[in-house]
Amino acid sequence: MPNMDPKKNPMPTQSPGVRAHNFEEVALGYSPDTALQEAARCLNCKNMPCVAGCPVNVQIPQFIQKVKEGDFEGAYQIISESSSLPAVCGRVCPQENQCERKCVRGIKGEPVGIGRLERFVADWHNDHNPDSVSPVESNGHRVAVVGSGPSGLACAGDLAKKGYEVTVFEALHVPGGVLVYGIPEFRLPKQIVRKEVETLKKLGVKIETNVVIGKTLTVDELFEMGYEAVFIGSGAGLPRFMGIPGESLKGVYSANEYLTRSNLMKAYRSDSATPIQSAKRVAVVGGGNVAMDAARTALRLGAEKVYIVYRRSMDELPARKEEVEHAMEEGIEFRLLCNPNEVLGYFNPDDKRDPKNGTVIGLRCVRMELGEEDSTGRRSAVEIPDSQFDLDVDCVIMSIGTSPNPLIKSTTDGLKVNQKGGIVVDERGLTSRPNVYAGGDAVTGAATVILAMGAGKTAAKAIDEALT
Repeated sequence: MPNMDPKKNPMPTQSPGVRAHNFEEVALGYSPDTALQEAARCLNCKNMPCVAGCPVNVQIPQFIQKVKEGDFEGAYQIISESSSLPAVCGRVCPQENQCERKCVRGIKGEPVGIGRLERFVADWHNDHNPDSVSPVESNGHRVAVVGSGPSGLACAGDLAKKGYEVTVFEALHVPGGVLVYGIPEFRLPKQIVRKEVETLKKLGVKIETNVVIGKTLTVDELFEMGYEAVFIGSGAGLPRFMGIPGESLKGVYSANEYLTRSNLMKAYRSDSATPIQSAKRVAVVGGGNVAMDAARTALRLGAEKVYIVYRRSMDELPARKEEVEHAMEEGIEFRLLCNPNEVLGYFNPDDKRDPKNGTVIGLRCVRMELGEEDSTGRRSAVEIPDSQFDLDVDCVIMSIGTSPNPLIKSTTDGLKVNQKGGIVVDERGLTSRPNVYAGGDAVTGAATVILAMGAGKTAAKAIDEALT
C-alpha cells in the first residue's frame, strides 16, 4: 500500500548554530528506513510526469520501485543509465522546479522527495559497490572534451558507455569544474565529486588536468592529434560587475573568485598562499544560489554579520527555497528591495599612491520598489528617490552572474558566439564548426548543473550519430 502521508520525510541536518561554524555537509541524508518510507509515497504513475520534468530523463518511478523493494543497487543502476553524476544531482539539482514540480503527490501535499532518494541511492552504491563499473570495449573512435564540469562529464560518460575513447581536458589542477571550485563543501563535499569522477575513469574516460584549451592546445590541434569530434563544456567563469564606483577597492570580490579561493585553494587556512582578507561584516550582492553559497561561506570564515542585498522581493529571489531557508536559519540578514550604487572606501591620507589601495568601509544602497513586468515576465525594480542608506561592511561580494570565458572563442576560427559571449549551437549541440559541439554554461551562461548535464548528453548522442 502507498504511504499517503502528505508531507515528505524531513531531511536530517546539522543544527544551524553548529553548522554555521564548520564546512561539513549540512544535510545528513536519509537512513535506509527513511528511504523506504519516502519511496512508499510514490504512486508509480503510468504516465510518469516526473520523468518529463527531468532534463536527463532519469526513469524515476522505476528507480523508486527498486528502493521500495530494498534493491538499492538496482535503483542505482537505473539512475546511472541516464545520469553520470547521481550523488551530485541528488544534492544540488533544483528538483522542486523540475521532476518534483510535476509529481502528482504535490497536488494535495508535498511531492515525493525524488532528489533525497537519488542522493540516498547514490551514496549507498558508493559505500557498498564502488568497483562495480568497468570499461566498455572500444569502438575505435576518439573524442576530446574541453572542461570537466557537469556538461563535460555527462558527455564523456555517455560516450564512454558506447565505447568511445574519451579524453577530458581540464584547465585547473583538479577535475570537476564548478562542482569543485564553485559549490561549497557544506553543500557538496568534494569527496563526492572525486567518487563520481573516479567512476567515469573506471569507464575508461581519461582526464588531463592543467591543460588550457586556447593556450596549451587549440581546438584545431586536438583534431590534428586524431580526435574526431570535440565537445566544449568550458563553463562560464568570467564574473560580471555592476560598474559602480568603488568596485576596485580592496575587499571587493566576485563571488567566483571568493568561492574558488575558499573551495579550491583553501584560502581560509592561515598558511594559504592566496588568503581571503579577514572580514567581520560582509554584503553579498545578488539573490541566486551562488549568492547564498558566498554568504554562507563568509559566515563560516568568521564574519559576524552577513547581508544578502537584492533589488527585488523574496517572491522574485531566484535561489532555491532550501538554500534560502538554510541561510536564514544560520542568521544571514536579507536586505530586499535594495540596490547598491557605490562601494565606500577609506584611504590613508599618507598614501599618495593609486587610490585603488583604499579599503572597503561600507556599501551605499538605494531602496527599490517593483514596477511593471519586463520582457522576461519579471517585475522591474525601480529606484525610490531620496532613499539612500549605507551598510557598515568591510567586504563586498558581487554575485550578479558570469559569462563564458572568451579564450576558446578568440582562438578558434569560425566559432560563432552570441552577444553575451555564449557559443551558438543548434538543437544537437553542434556549433558553426564541423564536428565541434558545445553545451552547458559555455552556451547558456550560468545555469544549473542538471541543465548542463542535459546539454552534454544531447551532444553525446549527436556525436555518436555523426561518427557511427
